[in-house]
This record gives sequence, structure tokens and C-alpha cells, in this order.
Amino acid sequence: MAVKVLSHDPAVVPGFQWPVPRAAYVHIPFCRHRCGYCHFSVVAGRLDLADPFLDALQIELERFERPQPVTTIFIGGGTPTRLDRTQLDRLFDMLARWCPLAEGGELTIEANPEDIDPGLMGLLRARGVNRVSLGVQSFMARKLRVLERGHDYRAARKAIEVAAGFIPNVSIDLIFATPEETLSDWADDLRIALSLPIDHLSTYSLTYEKGTRFWNRLRHGELSLLPEETELRMYEEARRLTREAGFEHYEISNFARPGRRCLHNMAYWLGRTWHAVGPGAARFVDGRREVNHRSPTTYISRMREGRSPVAESDSISPEQWACERAAFGIRMIDGVDLEVIRDETGISVAELRGPQIAKCVEHGWITMQGSHYRLTESGLLMADGVASGFL
Repeated sequence: MAVKVLSHDPAVVPGFQWPVPRAAYVHIPFCRHRCGYCHFSVVAGRLDLADPFLDALQIELERFERPQPVTTIFIGGGTPTRLDRTQLDRLFDMLARWCPLAEGGELTIEANPEDIDPGLMGLLRARGVNRVSLGVQSFMARKLRVLERGHDYRAARKAIEVAAGFIPNVSIDLIFATPEETLSDWADDLRIALSLPIDHLSTYSLTYEKGTRFWNRLRHGELSLLPEETELRMYEEARRLTREAGFEHYEISNFARPGRRCLHNMAYWLGRTWHAVGPGAARFVDGRREVNHRSPTTYISRMREGRSPVAESDSISPEQWACERAAFGIRMIDGVDLEVIRDETGISVAELRGPQIAKCVEHGWITMQGSHYRLTESGLLMADGVASGFL
């Protein structure tokens, strides 16, 4: 399959240079089970592919030719902790060789509650992991069944407590607006989460991605959407309860205790560049966005055969990059400074998107103080529309 080129070479801006990536994402595609809502590059079971996958990952990393020092690494999936102890050690050895982490840098690994035990956590701590992101999604039995999750309330609670005993920064994901969920159900999920030793919380409205089982079940009437008003009230409840618990709301879907924001994800939201390896991984380096083939088996085959893993490639102009930085940055609760973007890119988003920005201000969705723009309370609920205005 040929690489799909999505746009022309970037325009040249005098004196412009693309920043050196200081973040790295590593995709591990293995899971116990593919949940019905999941649209990521995942293969359920098939741990027989783990060693061939690591062989392929090593080949891709070796294409760096020299080590790429970074300040954040995010090992996601899938479920990276489905790898056994020997395989995890091999993975960390490869990353230490090719993506050495700066002193004080952030090293995150995703995990599911079923995989957490003291032995695993001791290994992760010994290998420098200082942030764990747990795919809890809910503590409610009925909701967990709907979401096809493999743990229960007790397993999730124990996993969080064990993880927090080893790693100083524990994050969890929760999903809301699931079929038949009530505002009270969601509030219970939040209260339980906030009573546990977590430092970061990501909350996501359930989405029905085309190609997933949930998408098909929705089309056939087996699942139903909640009213938009209920979904908005759930979002507001998350903001209220996290605020009362001392968490900062720092991005549309993310809340953290002071000093515990996800530095890796902020590299995306602030429009930085980053490395990414593994099936389905998307990178942004030297003005090019590239996406690896989503199929883990195809990824392994391509690497074995000495071929490129890239399925899509897109050249980004400084102008596009500046507008994207504004669009992602406006999702940060602190807002975005267009003058900073102009200084770093040579592009004035305020001039390029003046009418669209003015319309957002007129609607009361964003406020402006000098060159700094922030979402208003009503703008938080219109964030996607505001972001498209900057684009």
C-alpha cells in the first residue's frame, strides 16, 4: 500500500525552523478484550504477537539513527501492561536507548485495573515510570457491563490504591453519558473517584465511532443516546465536584490536582512536535504529520520487510500549524496567546482568522485580553465550534 500524501509541501517562512520534538508516544496494541466503543489500534488476546511486535518496534526505533532525548514519554494502547515482565523490561531498554528521558521528565504508562499488582508496580517504578493512567471508566456494576469492562468496583478501587502506593501520580479515565445512565449515577462515579488517591481525572462523553460494535448497535436500536441536556448537566457536575475536591480544570476534559497536569498531553494541546512509534501511532516531526498503519499484523510485516510503517503523510505549512496551535490551545482553560504563536511561527492567526474570532467574541464564547483568548463559561460548551473558527 502506497503512502497517502494529503497536502503539498509547506510554505516557506523566512527564518522559520520546526522545533525539535521533546515528547514521544509509544503504542502497544494488546488488550484482553476489545470494548464495543473502542476505535483504537487494538488486537484482543494474541499475546503470541508480543515478541514479534517488539522486534518490529525496535526496527522502527532504530530508524531514528541516533537517540532522541525527550522530556515526556507516554506508553499507551491498547493495554501496555498486557506485556509480561520480560517483555516490559525489553520495551524500557529500547526506550532508554532511543528516547532517553530528561531528568525530572514524565514517563506515563496506561494500564487496566485487572493488571495491577505489587509485582508489576514495583517493576514500573524501578524502570522510571512516574505516572500511571488507569482505564477505570466507571465503578458502577451496570455501567461496567454496558461498557464491556472486565473489572468491578472492588478491583478498580484496589488497583488505584496499589498503584498509588508505588507511583506518585495516578490518573484515571471515566466515561459518562452511557445508555440509561442518570445524573445521579454519574455523580456517584465522580464521588467515588475523588475519594481515592488519584491526582488526575479525564472525563469523556461516550462516543459512537463508525466501525465499532457500539456504532452498529446504535444503528440497530440496541443502544440509545442520552438527551443532550442530560449530557451537559453531567459535564457541569464533573466540573463542580472536581472543583470542590481541589482539582484544577485545565483542559476541556481534564482535571488535576495542582502540579499534576499531564505534561505529555499538554505538548499536543500547546501545538508542540512529537515522535510516535507503533501501529496507528501519529507523529508530527519537521513539518510532517505521519500515521502508521493501524493493523498490528500489517505493522509487524512492514517492519520485518524493511518497508515504511507509514500509511498517511501530510505536509503542514507554518500557517496551518499556527492555526492548529490556536485551535488546540483554546481548549486549555488558561486560554491561548496569539502573540506567542506569532513570535514562534511568524504567522498572525489574529489577522488570518479575524472575522471568525470576532464572531466568537460577539457570541460570548471567548473573551479577549490583549492577544490572550479564553473560553467563557458558555464557550466551554461550544469548544469544538470555537476551535473550528481558529482553523
